[in-house]
Amino acid sequence: MTPLADIRIIAVEQYGAGPFGTVHLADLGAEVIKIEDPRAGGDVGRYVPPYAADEDSLFFETFNRNKRSLSLDLTTDAGREVFEKLVAVADVVYSNLRGDVPEKMRIRYDDLKHINPRIVCVSLTGFGMTGPRRAEPGYDYILQGLAGWMELTGEPDGPPTKSGLSMVDYSGGFVAAISLLAGVHAARRDGVGMDCDVSLYDTAISMLTYPATWHLNAGFQPTRTHHSAHPSLVPFQVFQAKDGWMVVGCAKEKFWTRLADVVGHPEWAAAGSPYGTFGTRRDNRDELLAELEQIFRQRTVDEWLTQLYAAAIPCGPINDVPAALAEEHTAARDLVVTTEHPRFGTVQQLASPVRVGAEPPAYRRAPQRNEDFATVTGDILGLDPQTLADLTAAGAFGTPRSPGPAATDSEGAAR
Repeated sequence: MTPLADIRIIAVEQYGAGPFGTVHLADLGAEVIKIEDPRAGGDVGRYVPPYAADEDSLFFETFNRNKRSLSLDLTTDAGREVFEKLVAVADVVYSNLRGDVPEKMRIRYDDLKHINPRIVCVSLTGFGMTGPRRAEPGYDYILQGLAGWMELTGEPDGPPTKSGLSMVDYSGGFVAAISLLAGVHAARRDGVGMDCDVSLYDTAISMLTYPATWHLNAGFQPTRTHHSAHPSLVPFQVFQAKDGWMVVGCAKEKFWTRLADVVGHPEWAAAGSPYGTFGTRRDNRDELLAELEQIFRQRTVDEWLTQLYAAAIPCGPINDVPAALAEEHTAARDLVVTTEHPRFGTVQQLASPVRVGAEPPAYRRAPQRNEDFATVTGDILGLDPQTLADLTAAGAFGTPRSPGPAATDSEGAAR
């Protein structure tokens, strides 16, 4: 049995942050039933270019493997009836919507506890379900700016810079998954469910970590650093070699002693040297880094890394994405997995980094929209043919429409 085989999640989710959180749970065996709005053509992630056609996209494949799909119109009484039947046999209702939408859609714990008192309602929103920004849509890009990340990223004389990846979205997905698992544990222990009010804003602010602590307690003003240098550890940054860039870091004094020897200046680590301790290196960082930058430019990246690795000094190349995927360690850790897809054929994608036990997860492609209609309505809910026909006639599962997304806000609430 897989680690989460006894957890059923009803996921009112779309796009990136929400599906990223549940895909790792699905990989661990949780049954994730993805509710897709038939009025909008399902999850907008199905249509994200450039690798998209009809209702298939490689973006959608990335975030939705190992899940089930049911087209369900929650704006209809019949669709709500089916939804509540699912709530009765589920552990979790999970959503990523605007902060005011869970209340409007009646998917909070107080809205559902009469159906299932143990239900855990996880709401991953942009700004949370309380506070002055609760009704604002939340994009990763906006959150990186609002939470101070962009002001800290980039060269000191350059513009504020976004991370190359949607790190607030992905971190928020992980936080939502942790909250979900904690909520299920408590509900099974106590017999009472709850709301888990998770937000991208909370996630982004909390990840300011120790610079925020320094500021709150000592007035520290974080600033951008040249060549992505660490704010306090010297040297720990990007250095330019003869043919490219690399990262070298000395997070412990022993690493500095070894580096001083590798660059031909063992006296820099000696007692009394202006570079001999963490504190004095920080005080004299401009002079030291100018010396190191000149030295590192004299050899190639490979020549330096050969010596640095041999001396057990933390270091590494600045890979592009193809090089990172081609790393020997990537293969050794089984981080590239395959699924079979009716349109794309064999799809290569990345494994979940969540490891539980020795048994590797099984990977199944993302579902076609409404692919699991029979499984959900029959095997899970046990609806008889007449009831199913009546619900269908009442619009529970939507009406046929041409492929393509309807207008939606950034977190999945149709306008």
